Amino acid sequence: MAEFVAKVARRINATAEEGKDYLDLSNCHLISFPDGVFKVLSSVTENIRVISLADNEMKALSTKFCSIFTQLRELNLHGNVLTKVPDAVVEMEHLSNINLSKNNFSVFPEKLTEMSALERIDLEGTTSAVQYVPVEKLLSMPSLKWINLRSNPLNPQTVSALQSPHNFELLISEP
Repeated sequence: MAEFVAKVARRINATAEEGKDYLDLSNCHLISFPDGVFKVLSSVTENIRVISLADNEMKALSTKFCSIFTQLRELNLHGNVLTKVPDAVVEMEHLSNINLSKNNFSVFPEKLTEMSALERIDLEGTTSAVQYVPVEKLLSMPSLKWINLRSNPLNPQTVSALQSPHNFELLISEP
């Protein structure tokens, strides 16, 4: 465990001291985003554009995280145990790419459809299996270019609705 704490500390310090625009806390056995990070990174949060929290054990993303990292462009949460995203995710108004694949979503996180800058959504292989997708809301997203719903047992109505013309690339599993 001490090895992972040291890994997190090194990565956070490197981002803060070197003024990097990314923070990589992937594969650190995190169950949540460490509160102490907000303090350490307070002088550089406006500069951070990419955060990877992939392959951890995170059960939730905090409202505070979404409120602090408002300039974020990419967020990688692949391989955690998330079941939802907080409503505050809409505060991340510059977010263009979110990877939520290999999590525990059973419901499509509809708050994502309210994000006007969002271009890419990856929900491949959610453990609890998303069956319904708010197709009409996806169709009205102005920036959406790509969505990955592979390895989710989408219900027949959703698959049928997704067959209609749309302005984004859609990846789904063949029935």
